[in-house]
Amino acid sequence: MTEEQTLSVEDTLAALRAVGETTRLRLIALLAESELTVKDATAILGQSQPRISRHLKLLAEADLIKRYPEGAWVYYRLADGPEGQLARDLVARISTDDAVLAADQERFQAIRKAKAEEAAAYFAARALTWDRERSLHVSEEDVEAAMRAALGDKPFQSFLDLGTGTGRLLEVLSDQYTSALGVDASHDMLAVARANLAKAGLSNAQVRHGDVYALNVPPRSFDVVAIHQVLHFLDEPARALNEAARALRPGGRLLIIDFAPHELEFLREKHAHRRLGFGHEQMERWLEALELDLEQVTDLVPGDDNETNLTVTLWLARDRRIVTDLPAQNPSREVA
Repeated sequence: MTEEQTLSVEDTLAALRAVGETTRLRLIALLAESELTVKDATAILGQSQPRISRHLKLLAEADLIKRYPEGAWVYYRLADGPEGQLARDLVARISTDDAVLAADQERFQAIRKAKAEEAAAYFAARALTWDRERSLHVSEEDVEAAMRAALGDKPFQSFLDLGTGTGRLLEVLSDQYTSALGVDASHDMLAVARANLAKAGLSNAQVRHGDVYALNVPPRSFDVVAIHQVLHFLDEPARALNEAARALRPGGRLLIIDFAPHELEFLREKHAHRRLGFGHEQMERWLEALELDLEQVTDLVPGDDNETNLTVTLWLARDRRIVTDLPAQNPSREVA
């Protein structure tokens, strides 16, 4: 273990004292799996908001967790340093048969399911007008031009579009890929996407119902994976990024397009946004954890006539594995 991963005796004792209480250990166990808000933790643990906030404050003071304010919400997650690793090690030692933690996990999964159903209902209601609604915030023409510039004009074999929606990216990049697959959780969106692909005559692109948290695609299968304006709808964007990275071939590229940080709370209230944008540092940290090299960052700042003043950011990252360490695969299997 390197020096950076170790703790002094004093810091170790401080961390153990902080986690040495039932509620705080339950919080650590939950945060080892996913970041949470106070509201989430309150619902799962069945305790008051002031009590939960106090426990989170003590854990943060011990550097076991980090807090990330985002508009009116604050997200908590385990720290990346040695204190956070100590917390993960402790959780790994706890029996999976523990009744209290099992009940916490059951409530946590119920909250996840409810949020997924809420999002599905939102997208189902807006499938036919989705492209128009998305363009209300920023010029899609500028975004699509920036995407093409980031990827360059060199053709590539296989393309995966996560959260494909109406299949717009499958059309935009159709002159560059040999085969493509779009994945979306909304059947209504997929119906529109299939109609759009048929109208455009794109027989080499398919769409499929799927979960961005658990992709049903072969690992290491795609040269380019895109996540266009999807992460801000997710409670756990890092999980989706992990799945996207798993689908990349060695040397493959991941293109992420999403909003920069903003404070437009109405997007949460009326448009099912879970996250109010993503900063450069946060995205860089996630990509580094996935062993992806960030190659390009582009901020598209709206003009003065844009009422929402939302900036869109493009991140282009590359899988750092060497291309030659993977045998050739049959491209036709990628979209089967």
